[in-house]
Amino acid sequence: MRKVIMLAALAIALSPTAAFAQRRNEVEGFGGVTFGTSNFGSAASSTFGGRVAVGLTDNLQAIGEAGRLADIESPLYDLLDFRGIGARVSAYYGEGGIRFIASPRSVIRPYGEATAGFARLNAGLYGLGPADAFIDTGLALLNRTEPLLGVGGGVLVQSGPVSVDLGYRYKKISAPSAIASLGNLGNSAFEVNQIRLGVGVRF
Repeated sequence: MRKVIMLAALAIALSPTAAFAQRRNEVEGFGGVTFGTSNFGSAASSTFGGRVAVGLTDNLQAIGEAGRLADIESPLYDLLDFRGIGARVSAYYGEGGIRFIASPRSVIRPYGEATAGFARLNAGLYGLGPADAFIDTGLALLNRTEPLLGVGGGVLVQSGPVSVDLGYRYKKISAPSAIASLGNLGNSAFEVNQIRLGVGVRF
């Protein structure tokens, strides 16, 4: 009996990939860039945040995510046509959804996901010198929390308990009329494209 137990323990120790494949839950931190859309112009800006995933099956996860879209350039910059003067919008957001992951036993696993949540939009102007702080204080009265929808996909590269996530996300945030008029040239929503890299731990 003792020999059987020892052989079983040795088999598990020599097969870490198979053992960790059963670990469906995960926490992840990520960073990346947003890039040009019809709403945001061509300038890239940063994004960062964290994600938790709860495994429902080998191929399906319930996910929750929170993060920040920082210093998103506005097309109002081009409208003003003055060097160093412009408008920007940033947002903190939280969302939840479902992720489908293919090839549960593979090291490389493609995935797709859909999410919904809310984003806190913050508008501001820059390039006006000392007046920036006063203008931003006034604009804070216009900041709003609005619905957010997202879809995305990518690949997970997994080794033992660690995974690397390279993915793309598209997010659409409804824009209140005041912020839309200021920073988004009257468009009813902000559209954000992201490329990002995350590192996670499975448990």
